[in-house]
Amino acid sequence: MAQYGQQVFLNVPFDVRYQKLLHALVFAVHECGLVARCAAEREDSAEVRVDKLYTIIRGSRFGIHDLSRTTLDRAYRLPRFNMPFELGLFLGARRYGGPSQRRKSCLILDRERYRFQIFCSDIAGQDIRAHGNEVDRALTAVRNWLQANLPASHRLPSPSTLKDRYVEFRRQLPLMCRTAKLRPSELTFLDYQQLVVAWLAVNRV
Repeated sequence: MAQYGQQVFLNVPFDVRYQKLLHALVFAVHECGLVARCAAEREDSAEVRVDKLYTIIRGSRFGIHDLSRTTLDRAYRLPRFNMPFELGLFLGARRYGGPSQRRKSCLILDRERYRFQIFCSDIAGQDIRAHGNEVDRALTAVRNWLQANLPASHRLPSPSTLKDRYVEFRRQLPLMCRTAKLRPSELTFLDYQQLVVAWLAVNRV
């Protein structure tokens, strides 16, 4: 397991519509030399979900929190508050935890920069980045945030280089899946993460 300063907690949706952004975020985190963590990384029916979140949050210095799916459910007309709840856990750990927890840094994403003020005004004053559901904007937001929070010795690719490498990875992904006897439509979080790690190991610059 990566050390505290290398782990990035992904507090994001896992629905099919969000998958293109999730895949881009995982790639960006690993391309920048860190390790993506999320609740979907392991399945254990004996484990209480919130306890799993506590463990991951405690072990992660960094967090990416996407609030773009805080919208009304079509069937029940109720909003989904998992992401704001997990953001609150992360910020609480930063505020009330020990010295290492107070070093936490997070990136808050949404479709539009000020949309959160309608449903979560308590985080007014936070620096929210908008991705507009676009992969390129999400990649740039992650790269620039990490550049501002990692030591100068931790060199990161430029936004354009990161985007180009992600395009190349996606181009090679179908062949990688066939070689690994995986179907792209059935990839779990760990399947995809392992493919990213394997590609980067061969294609480091």
